[in-house]
Amino acid sequence: MILDLLFPNRCIHCNRIIDSELLVCDICFSQIRFTHYHYSENNPVKEKCNLLFPVENAFSLFQFEKESLTRKIIHELKYKSREKTGKILANWTTERLDFKDEKPDLMVSVPLHPKKLKERGYNQLHLFTETLASFYKIPFNHNLIKRNHYSKAQALKDKKHRAETENPFSVTESISGKNILLIDDVFTTGNTVSSIAWELLNAGDNRVSILVMAVDA
Repeated sequence: MILDLLFPNRCIHCNRIIDSELLVCDICFSQIRFTHYHYSENNPVKEKCNLLFPVENAFSLFQFEKESLTRKIIHELKYKSREKTGKILANWTTERLDFKDEKPDLMVSVPLHPKKLKERGYNQLHLFTETLASFYKIPFNHNLIKRNHYSKAQALKDKKHRAETENPFSVTESISGKNILLIDDVFTTGNTVSSIAWELLNAGDNRVSILVMAVDA
């Protein structure tokens, strides 16, 4: 393609020219800190969640650290209009995540407020979720959870302001008796997934598990 010749795809870390379907080169890929957590066993993400709400299982693809390649990958997805990064991360996840006998009934992702969705042009979790749902043959629902308030990015808030936000999410339809996998990008304080988890738990006899792209180290 002429565009590929004029504007070749480059590694987001070292700027080497790489295949159009890749995000980083092989050398930089080796620098990514994958967690190697087991979904159905105890791990740091599950321990963090259990301090906030009763969680069934939990998994994180990699560690999120300041000034790291992982942080750069997440920012490419969220703020650099590289929606296809979600599919790449989903493919990396399927190579490392085995549900075994704990396969969820439904996948849901953290929603954006309609105003934020319009500003960004896409929800960074949708393609990630859809790719996983297709691979594992699990239904997904992008409309089950509603974000009730428009707010600035979590990364720009201080911890006190995050904790003060009340009822930021609601469940839009009746749901009960489901094993629900809640998907988010980065687990930092856990306030976001905790708020949604409690809404799902209180909606009916549901169980909630967590899948995040990265966990704050």
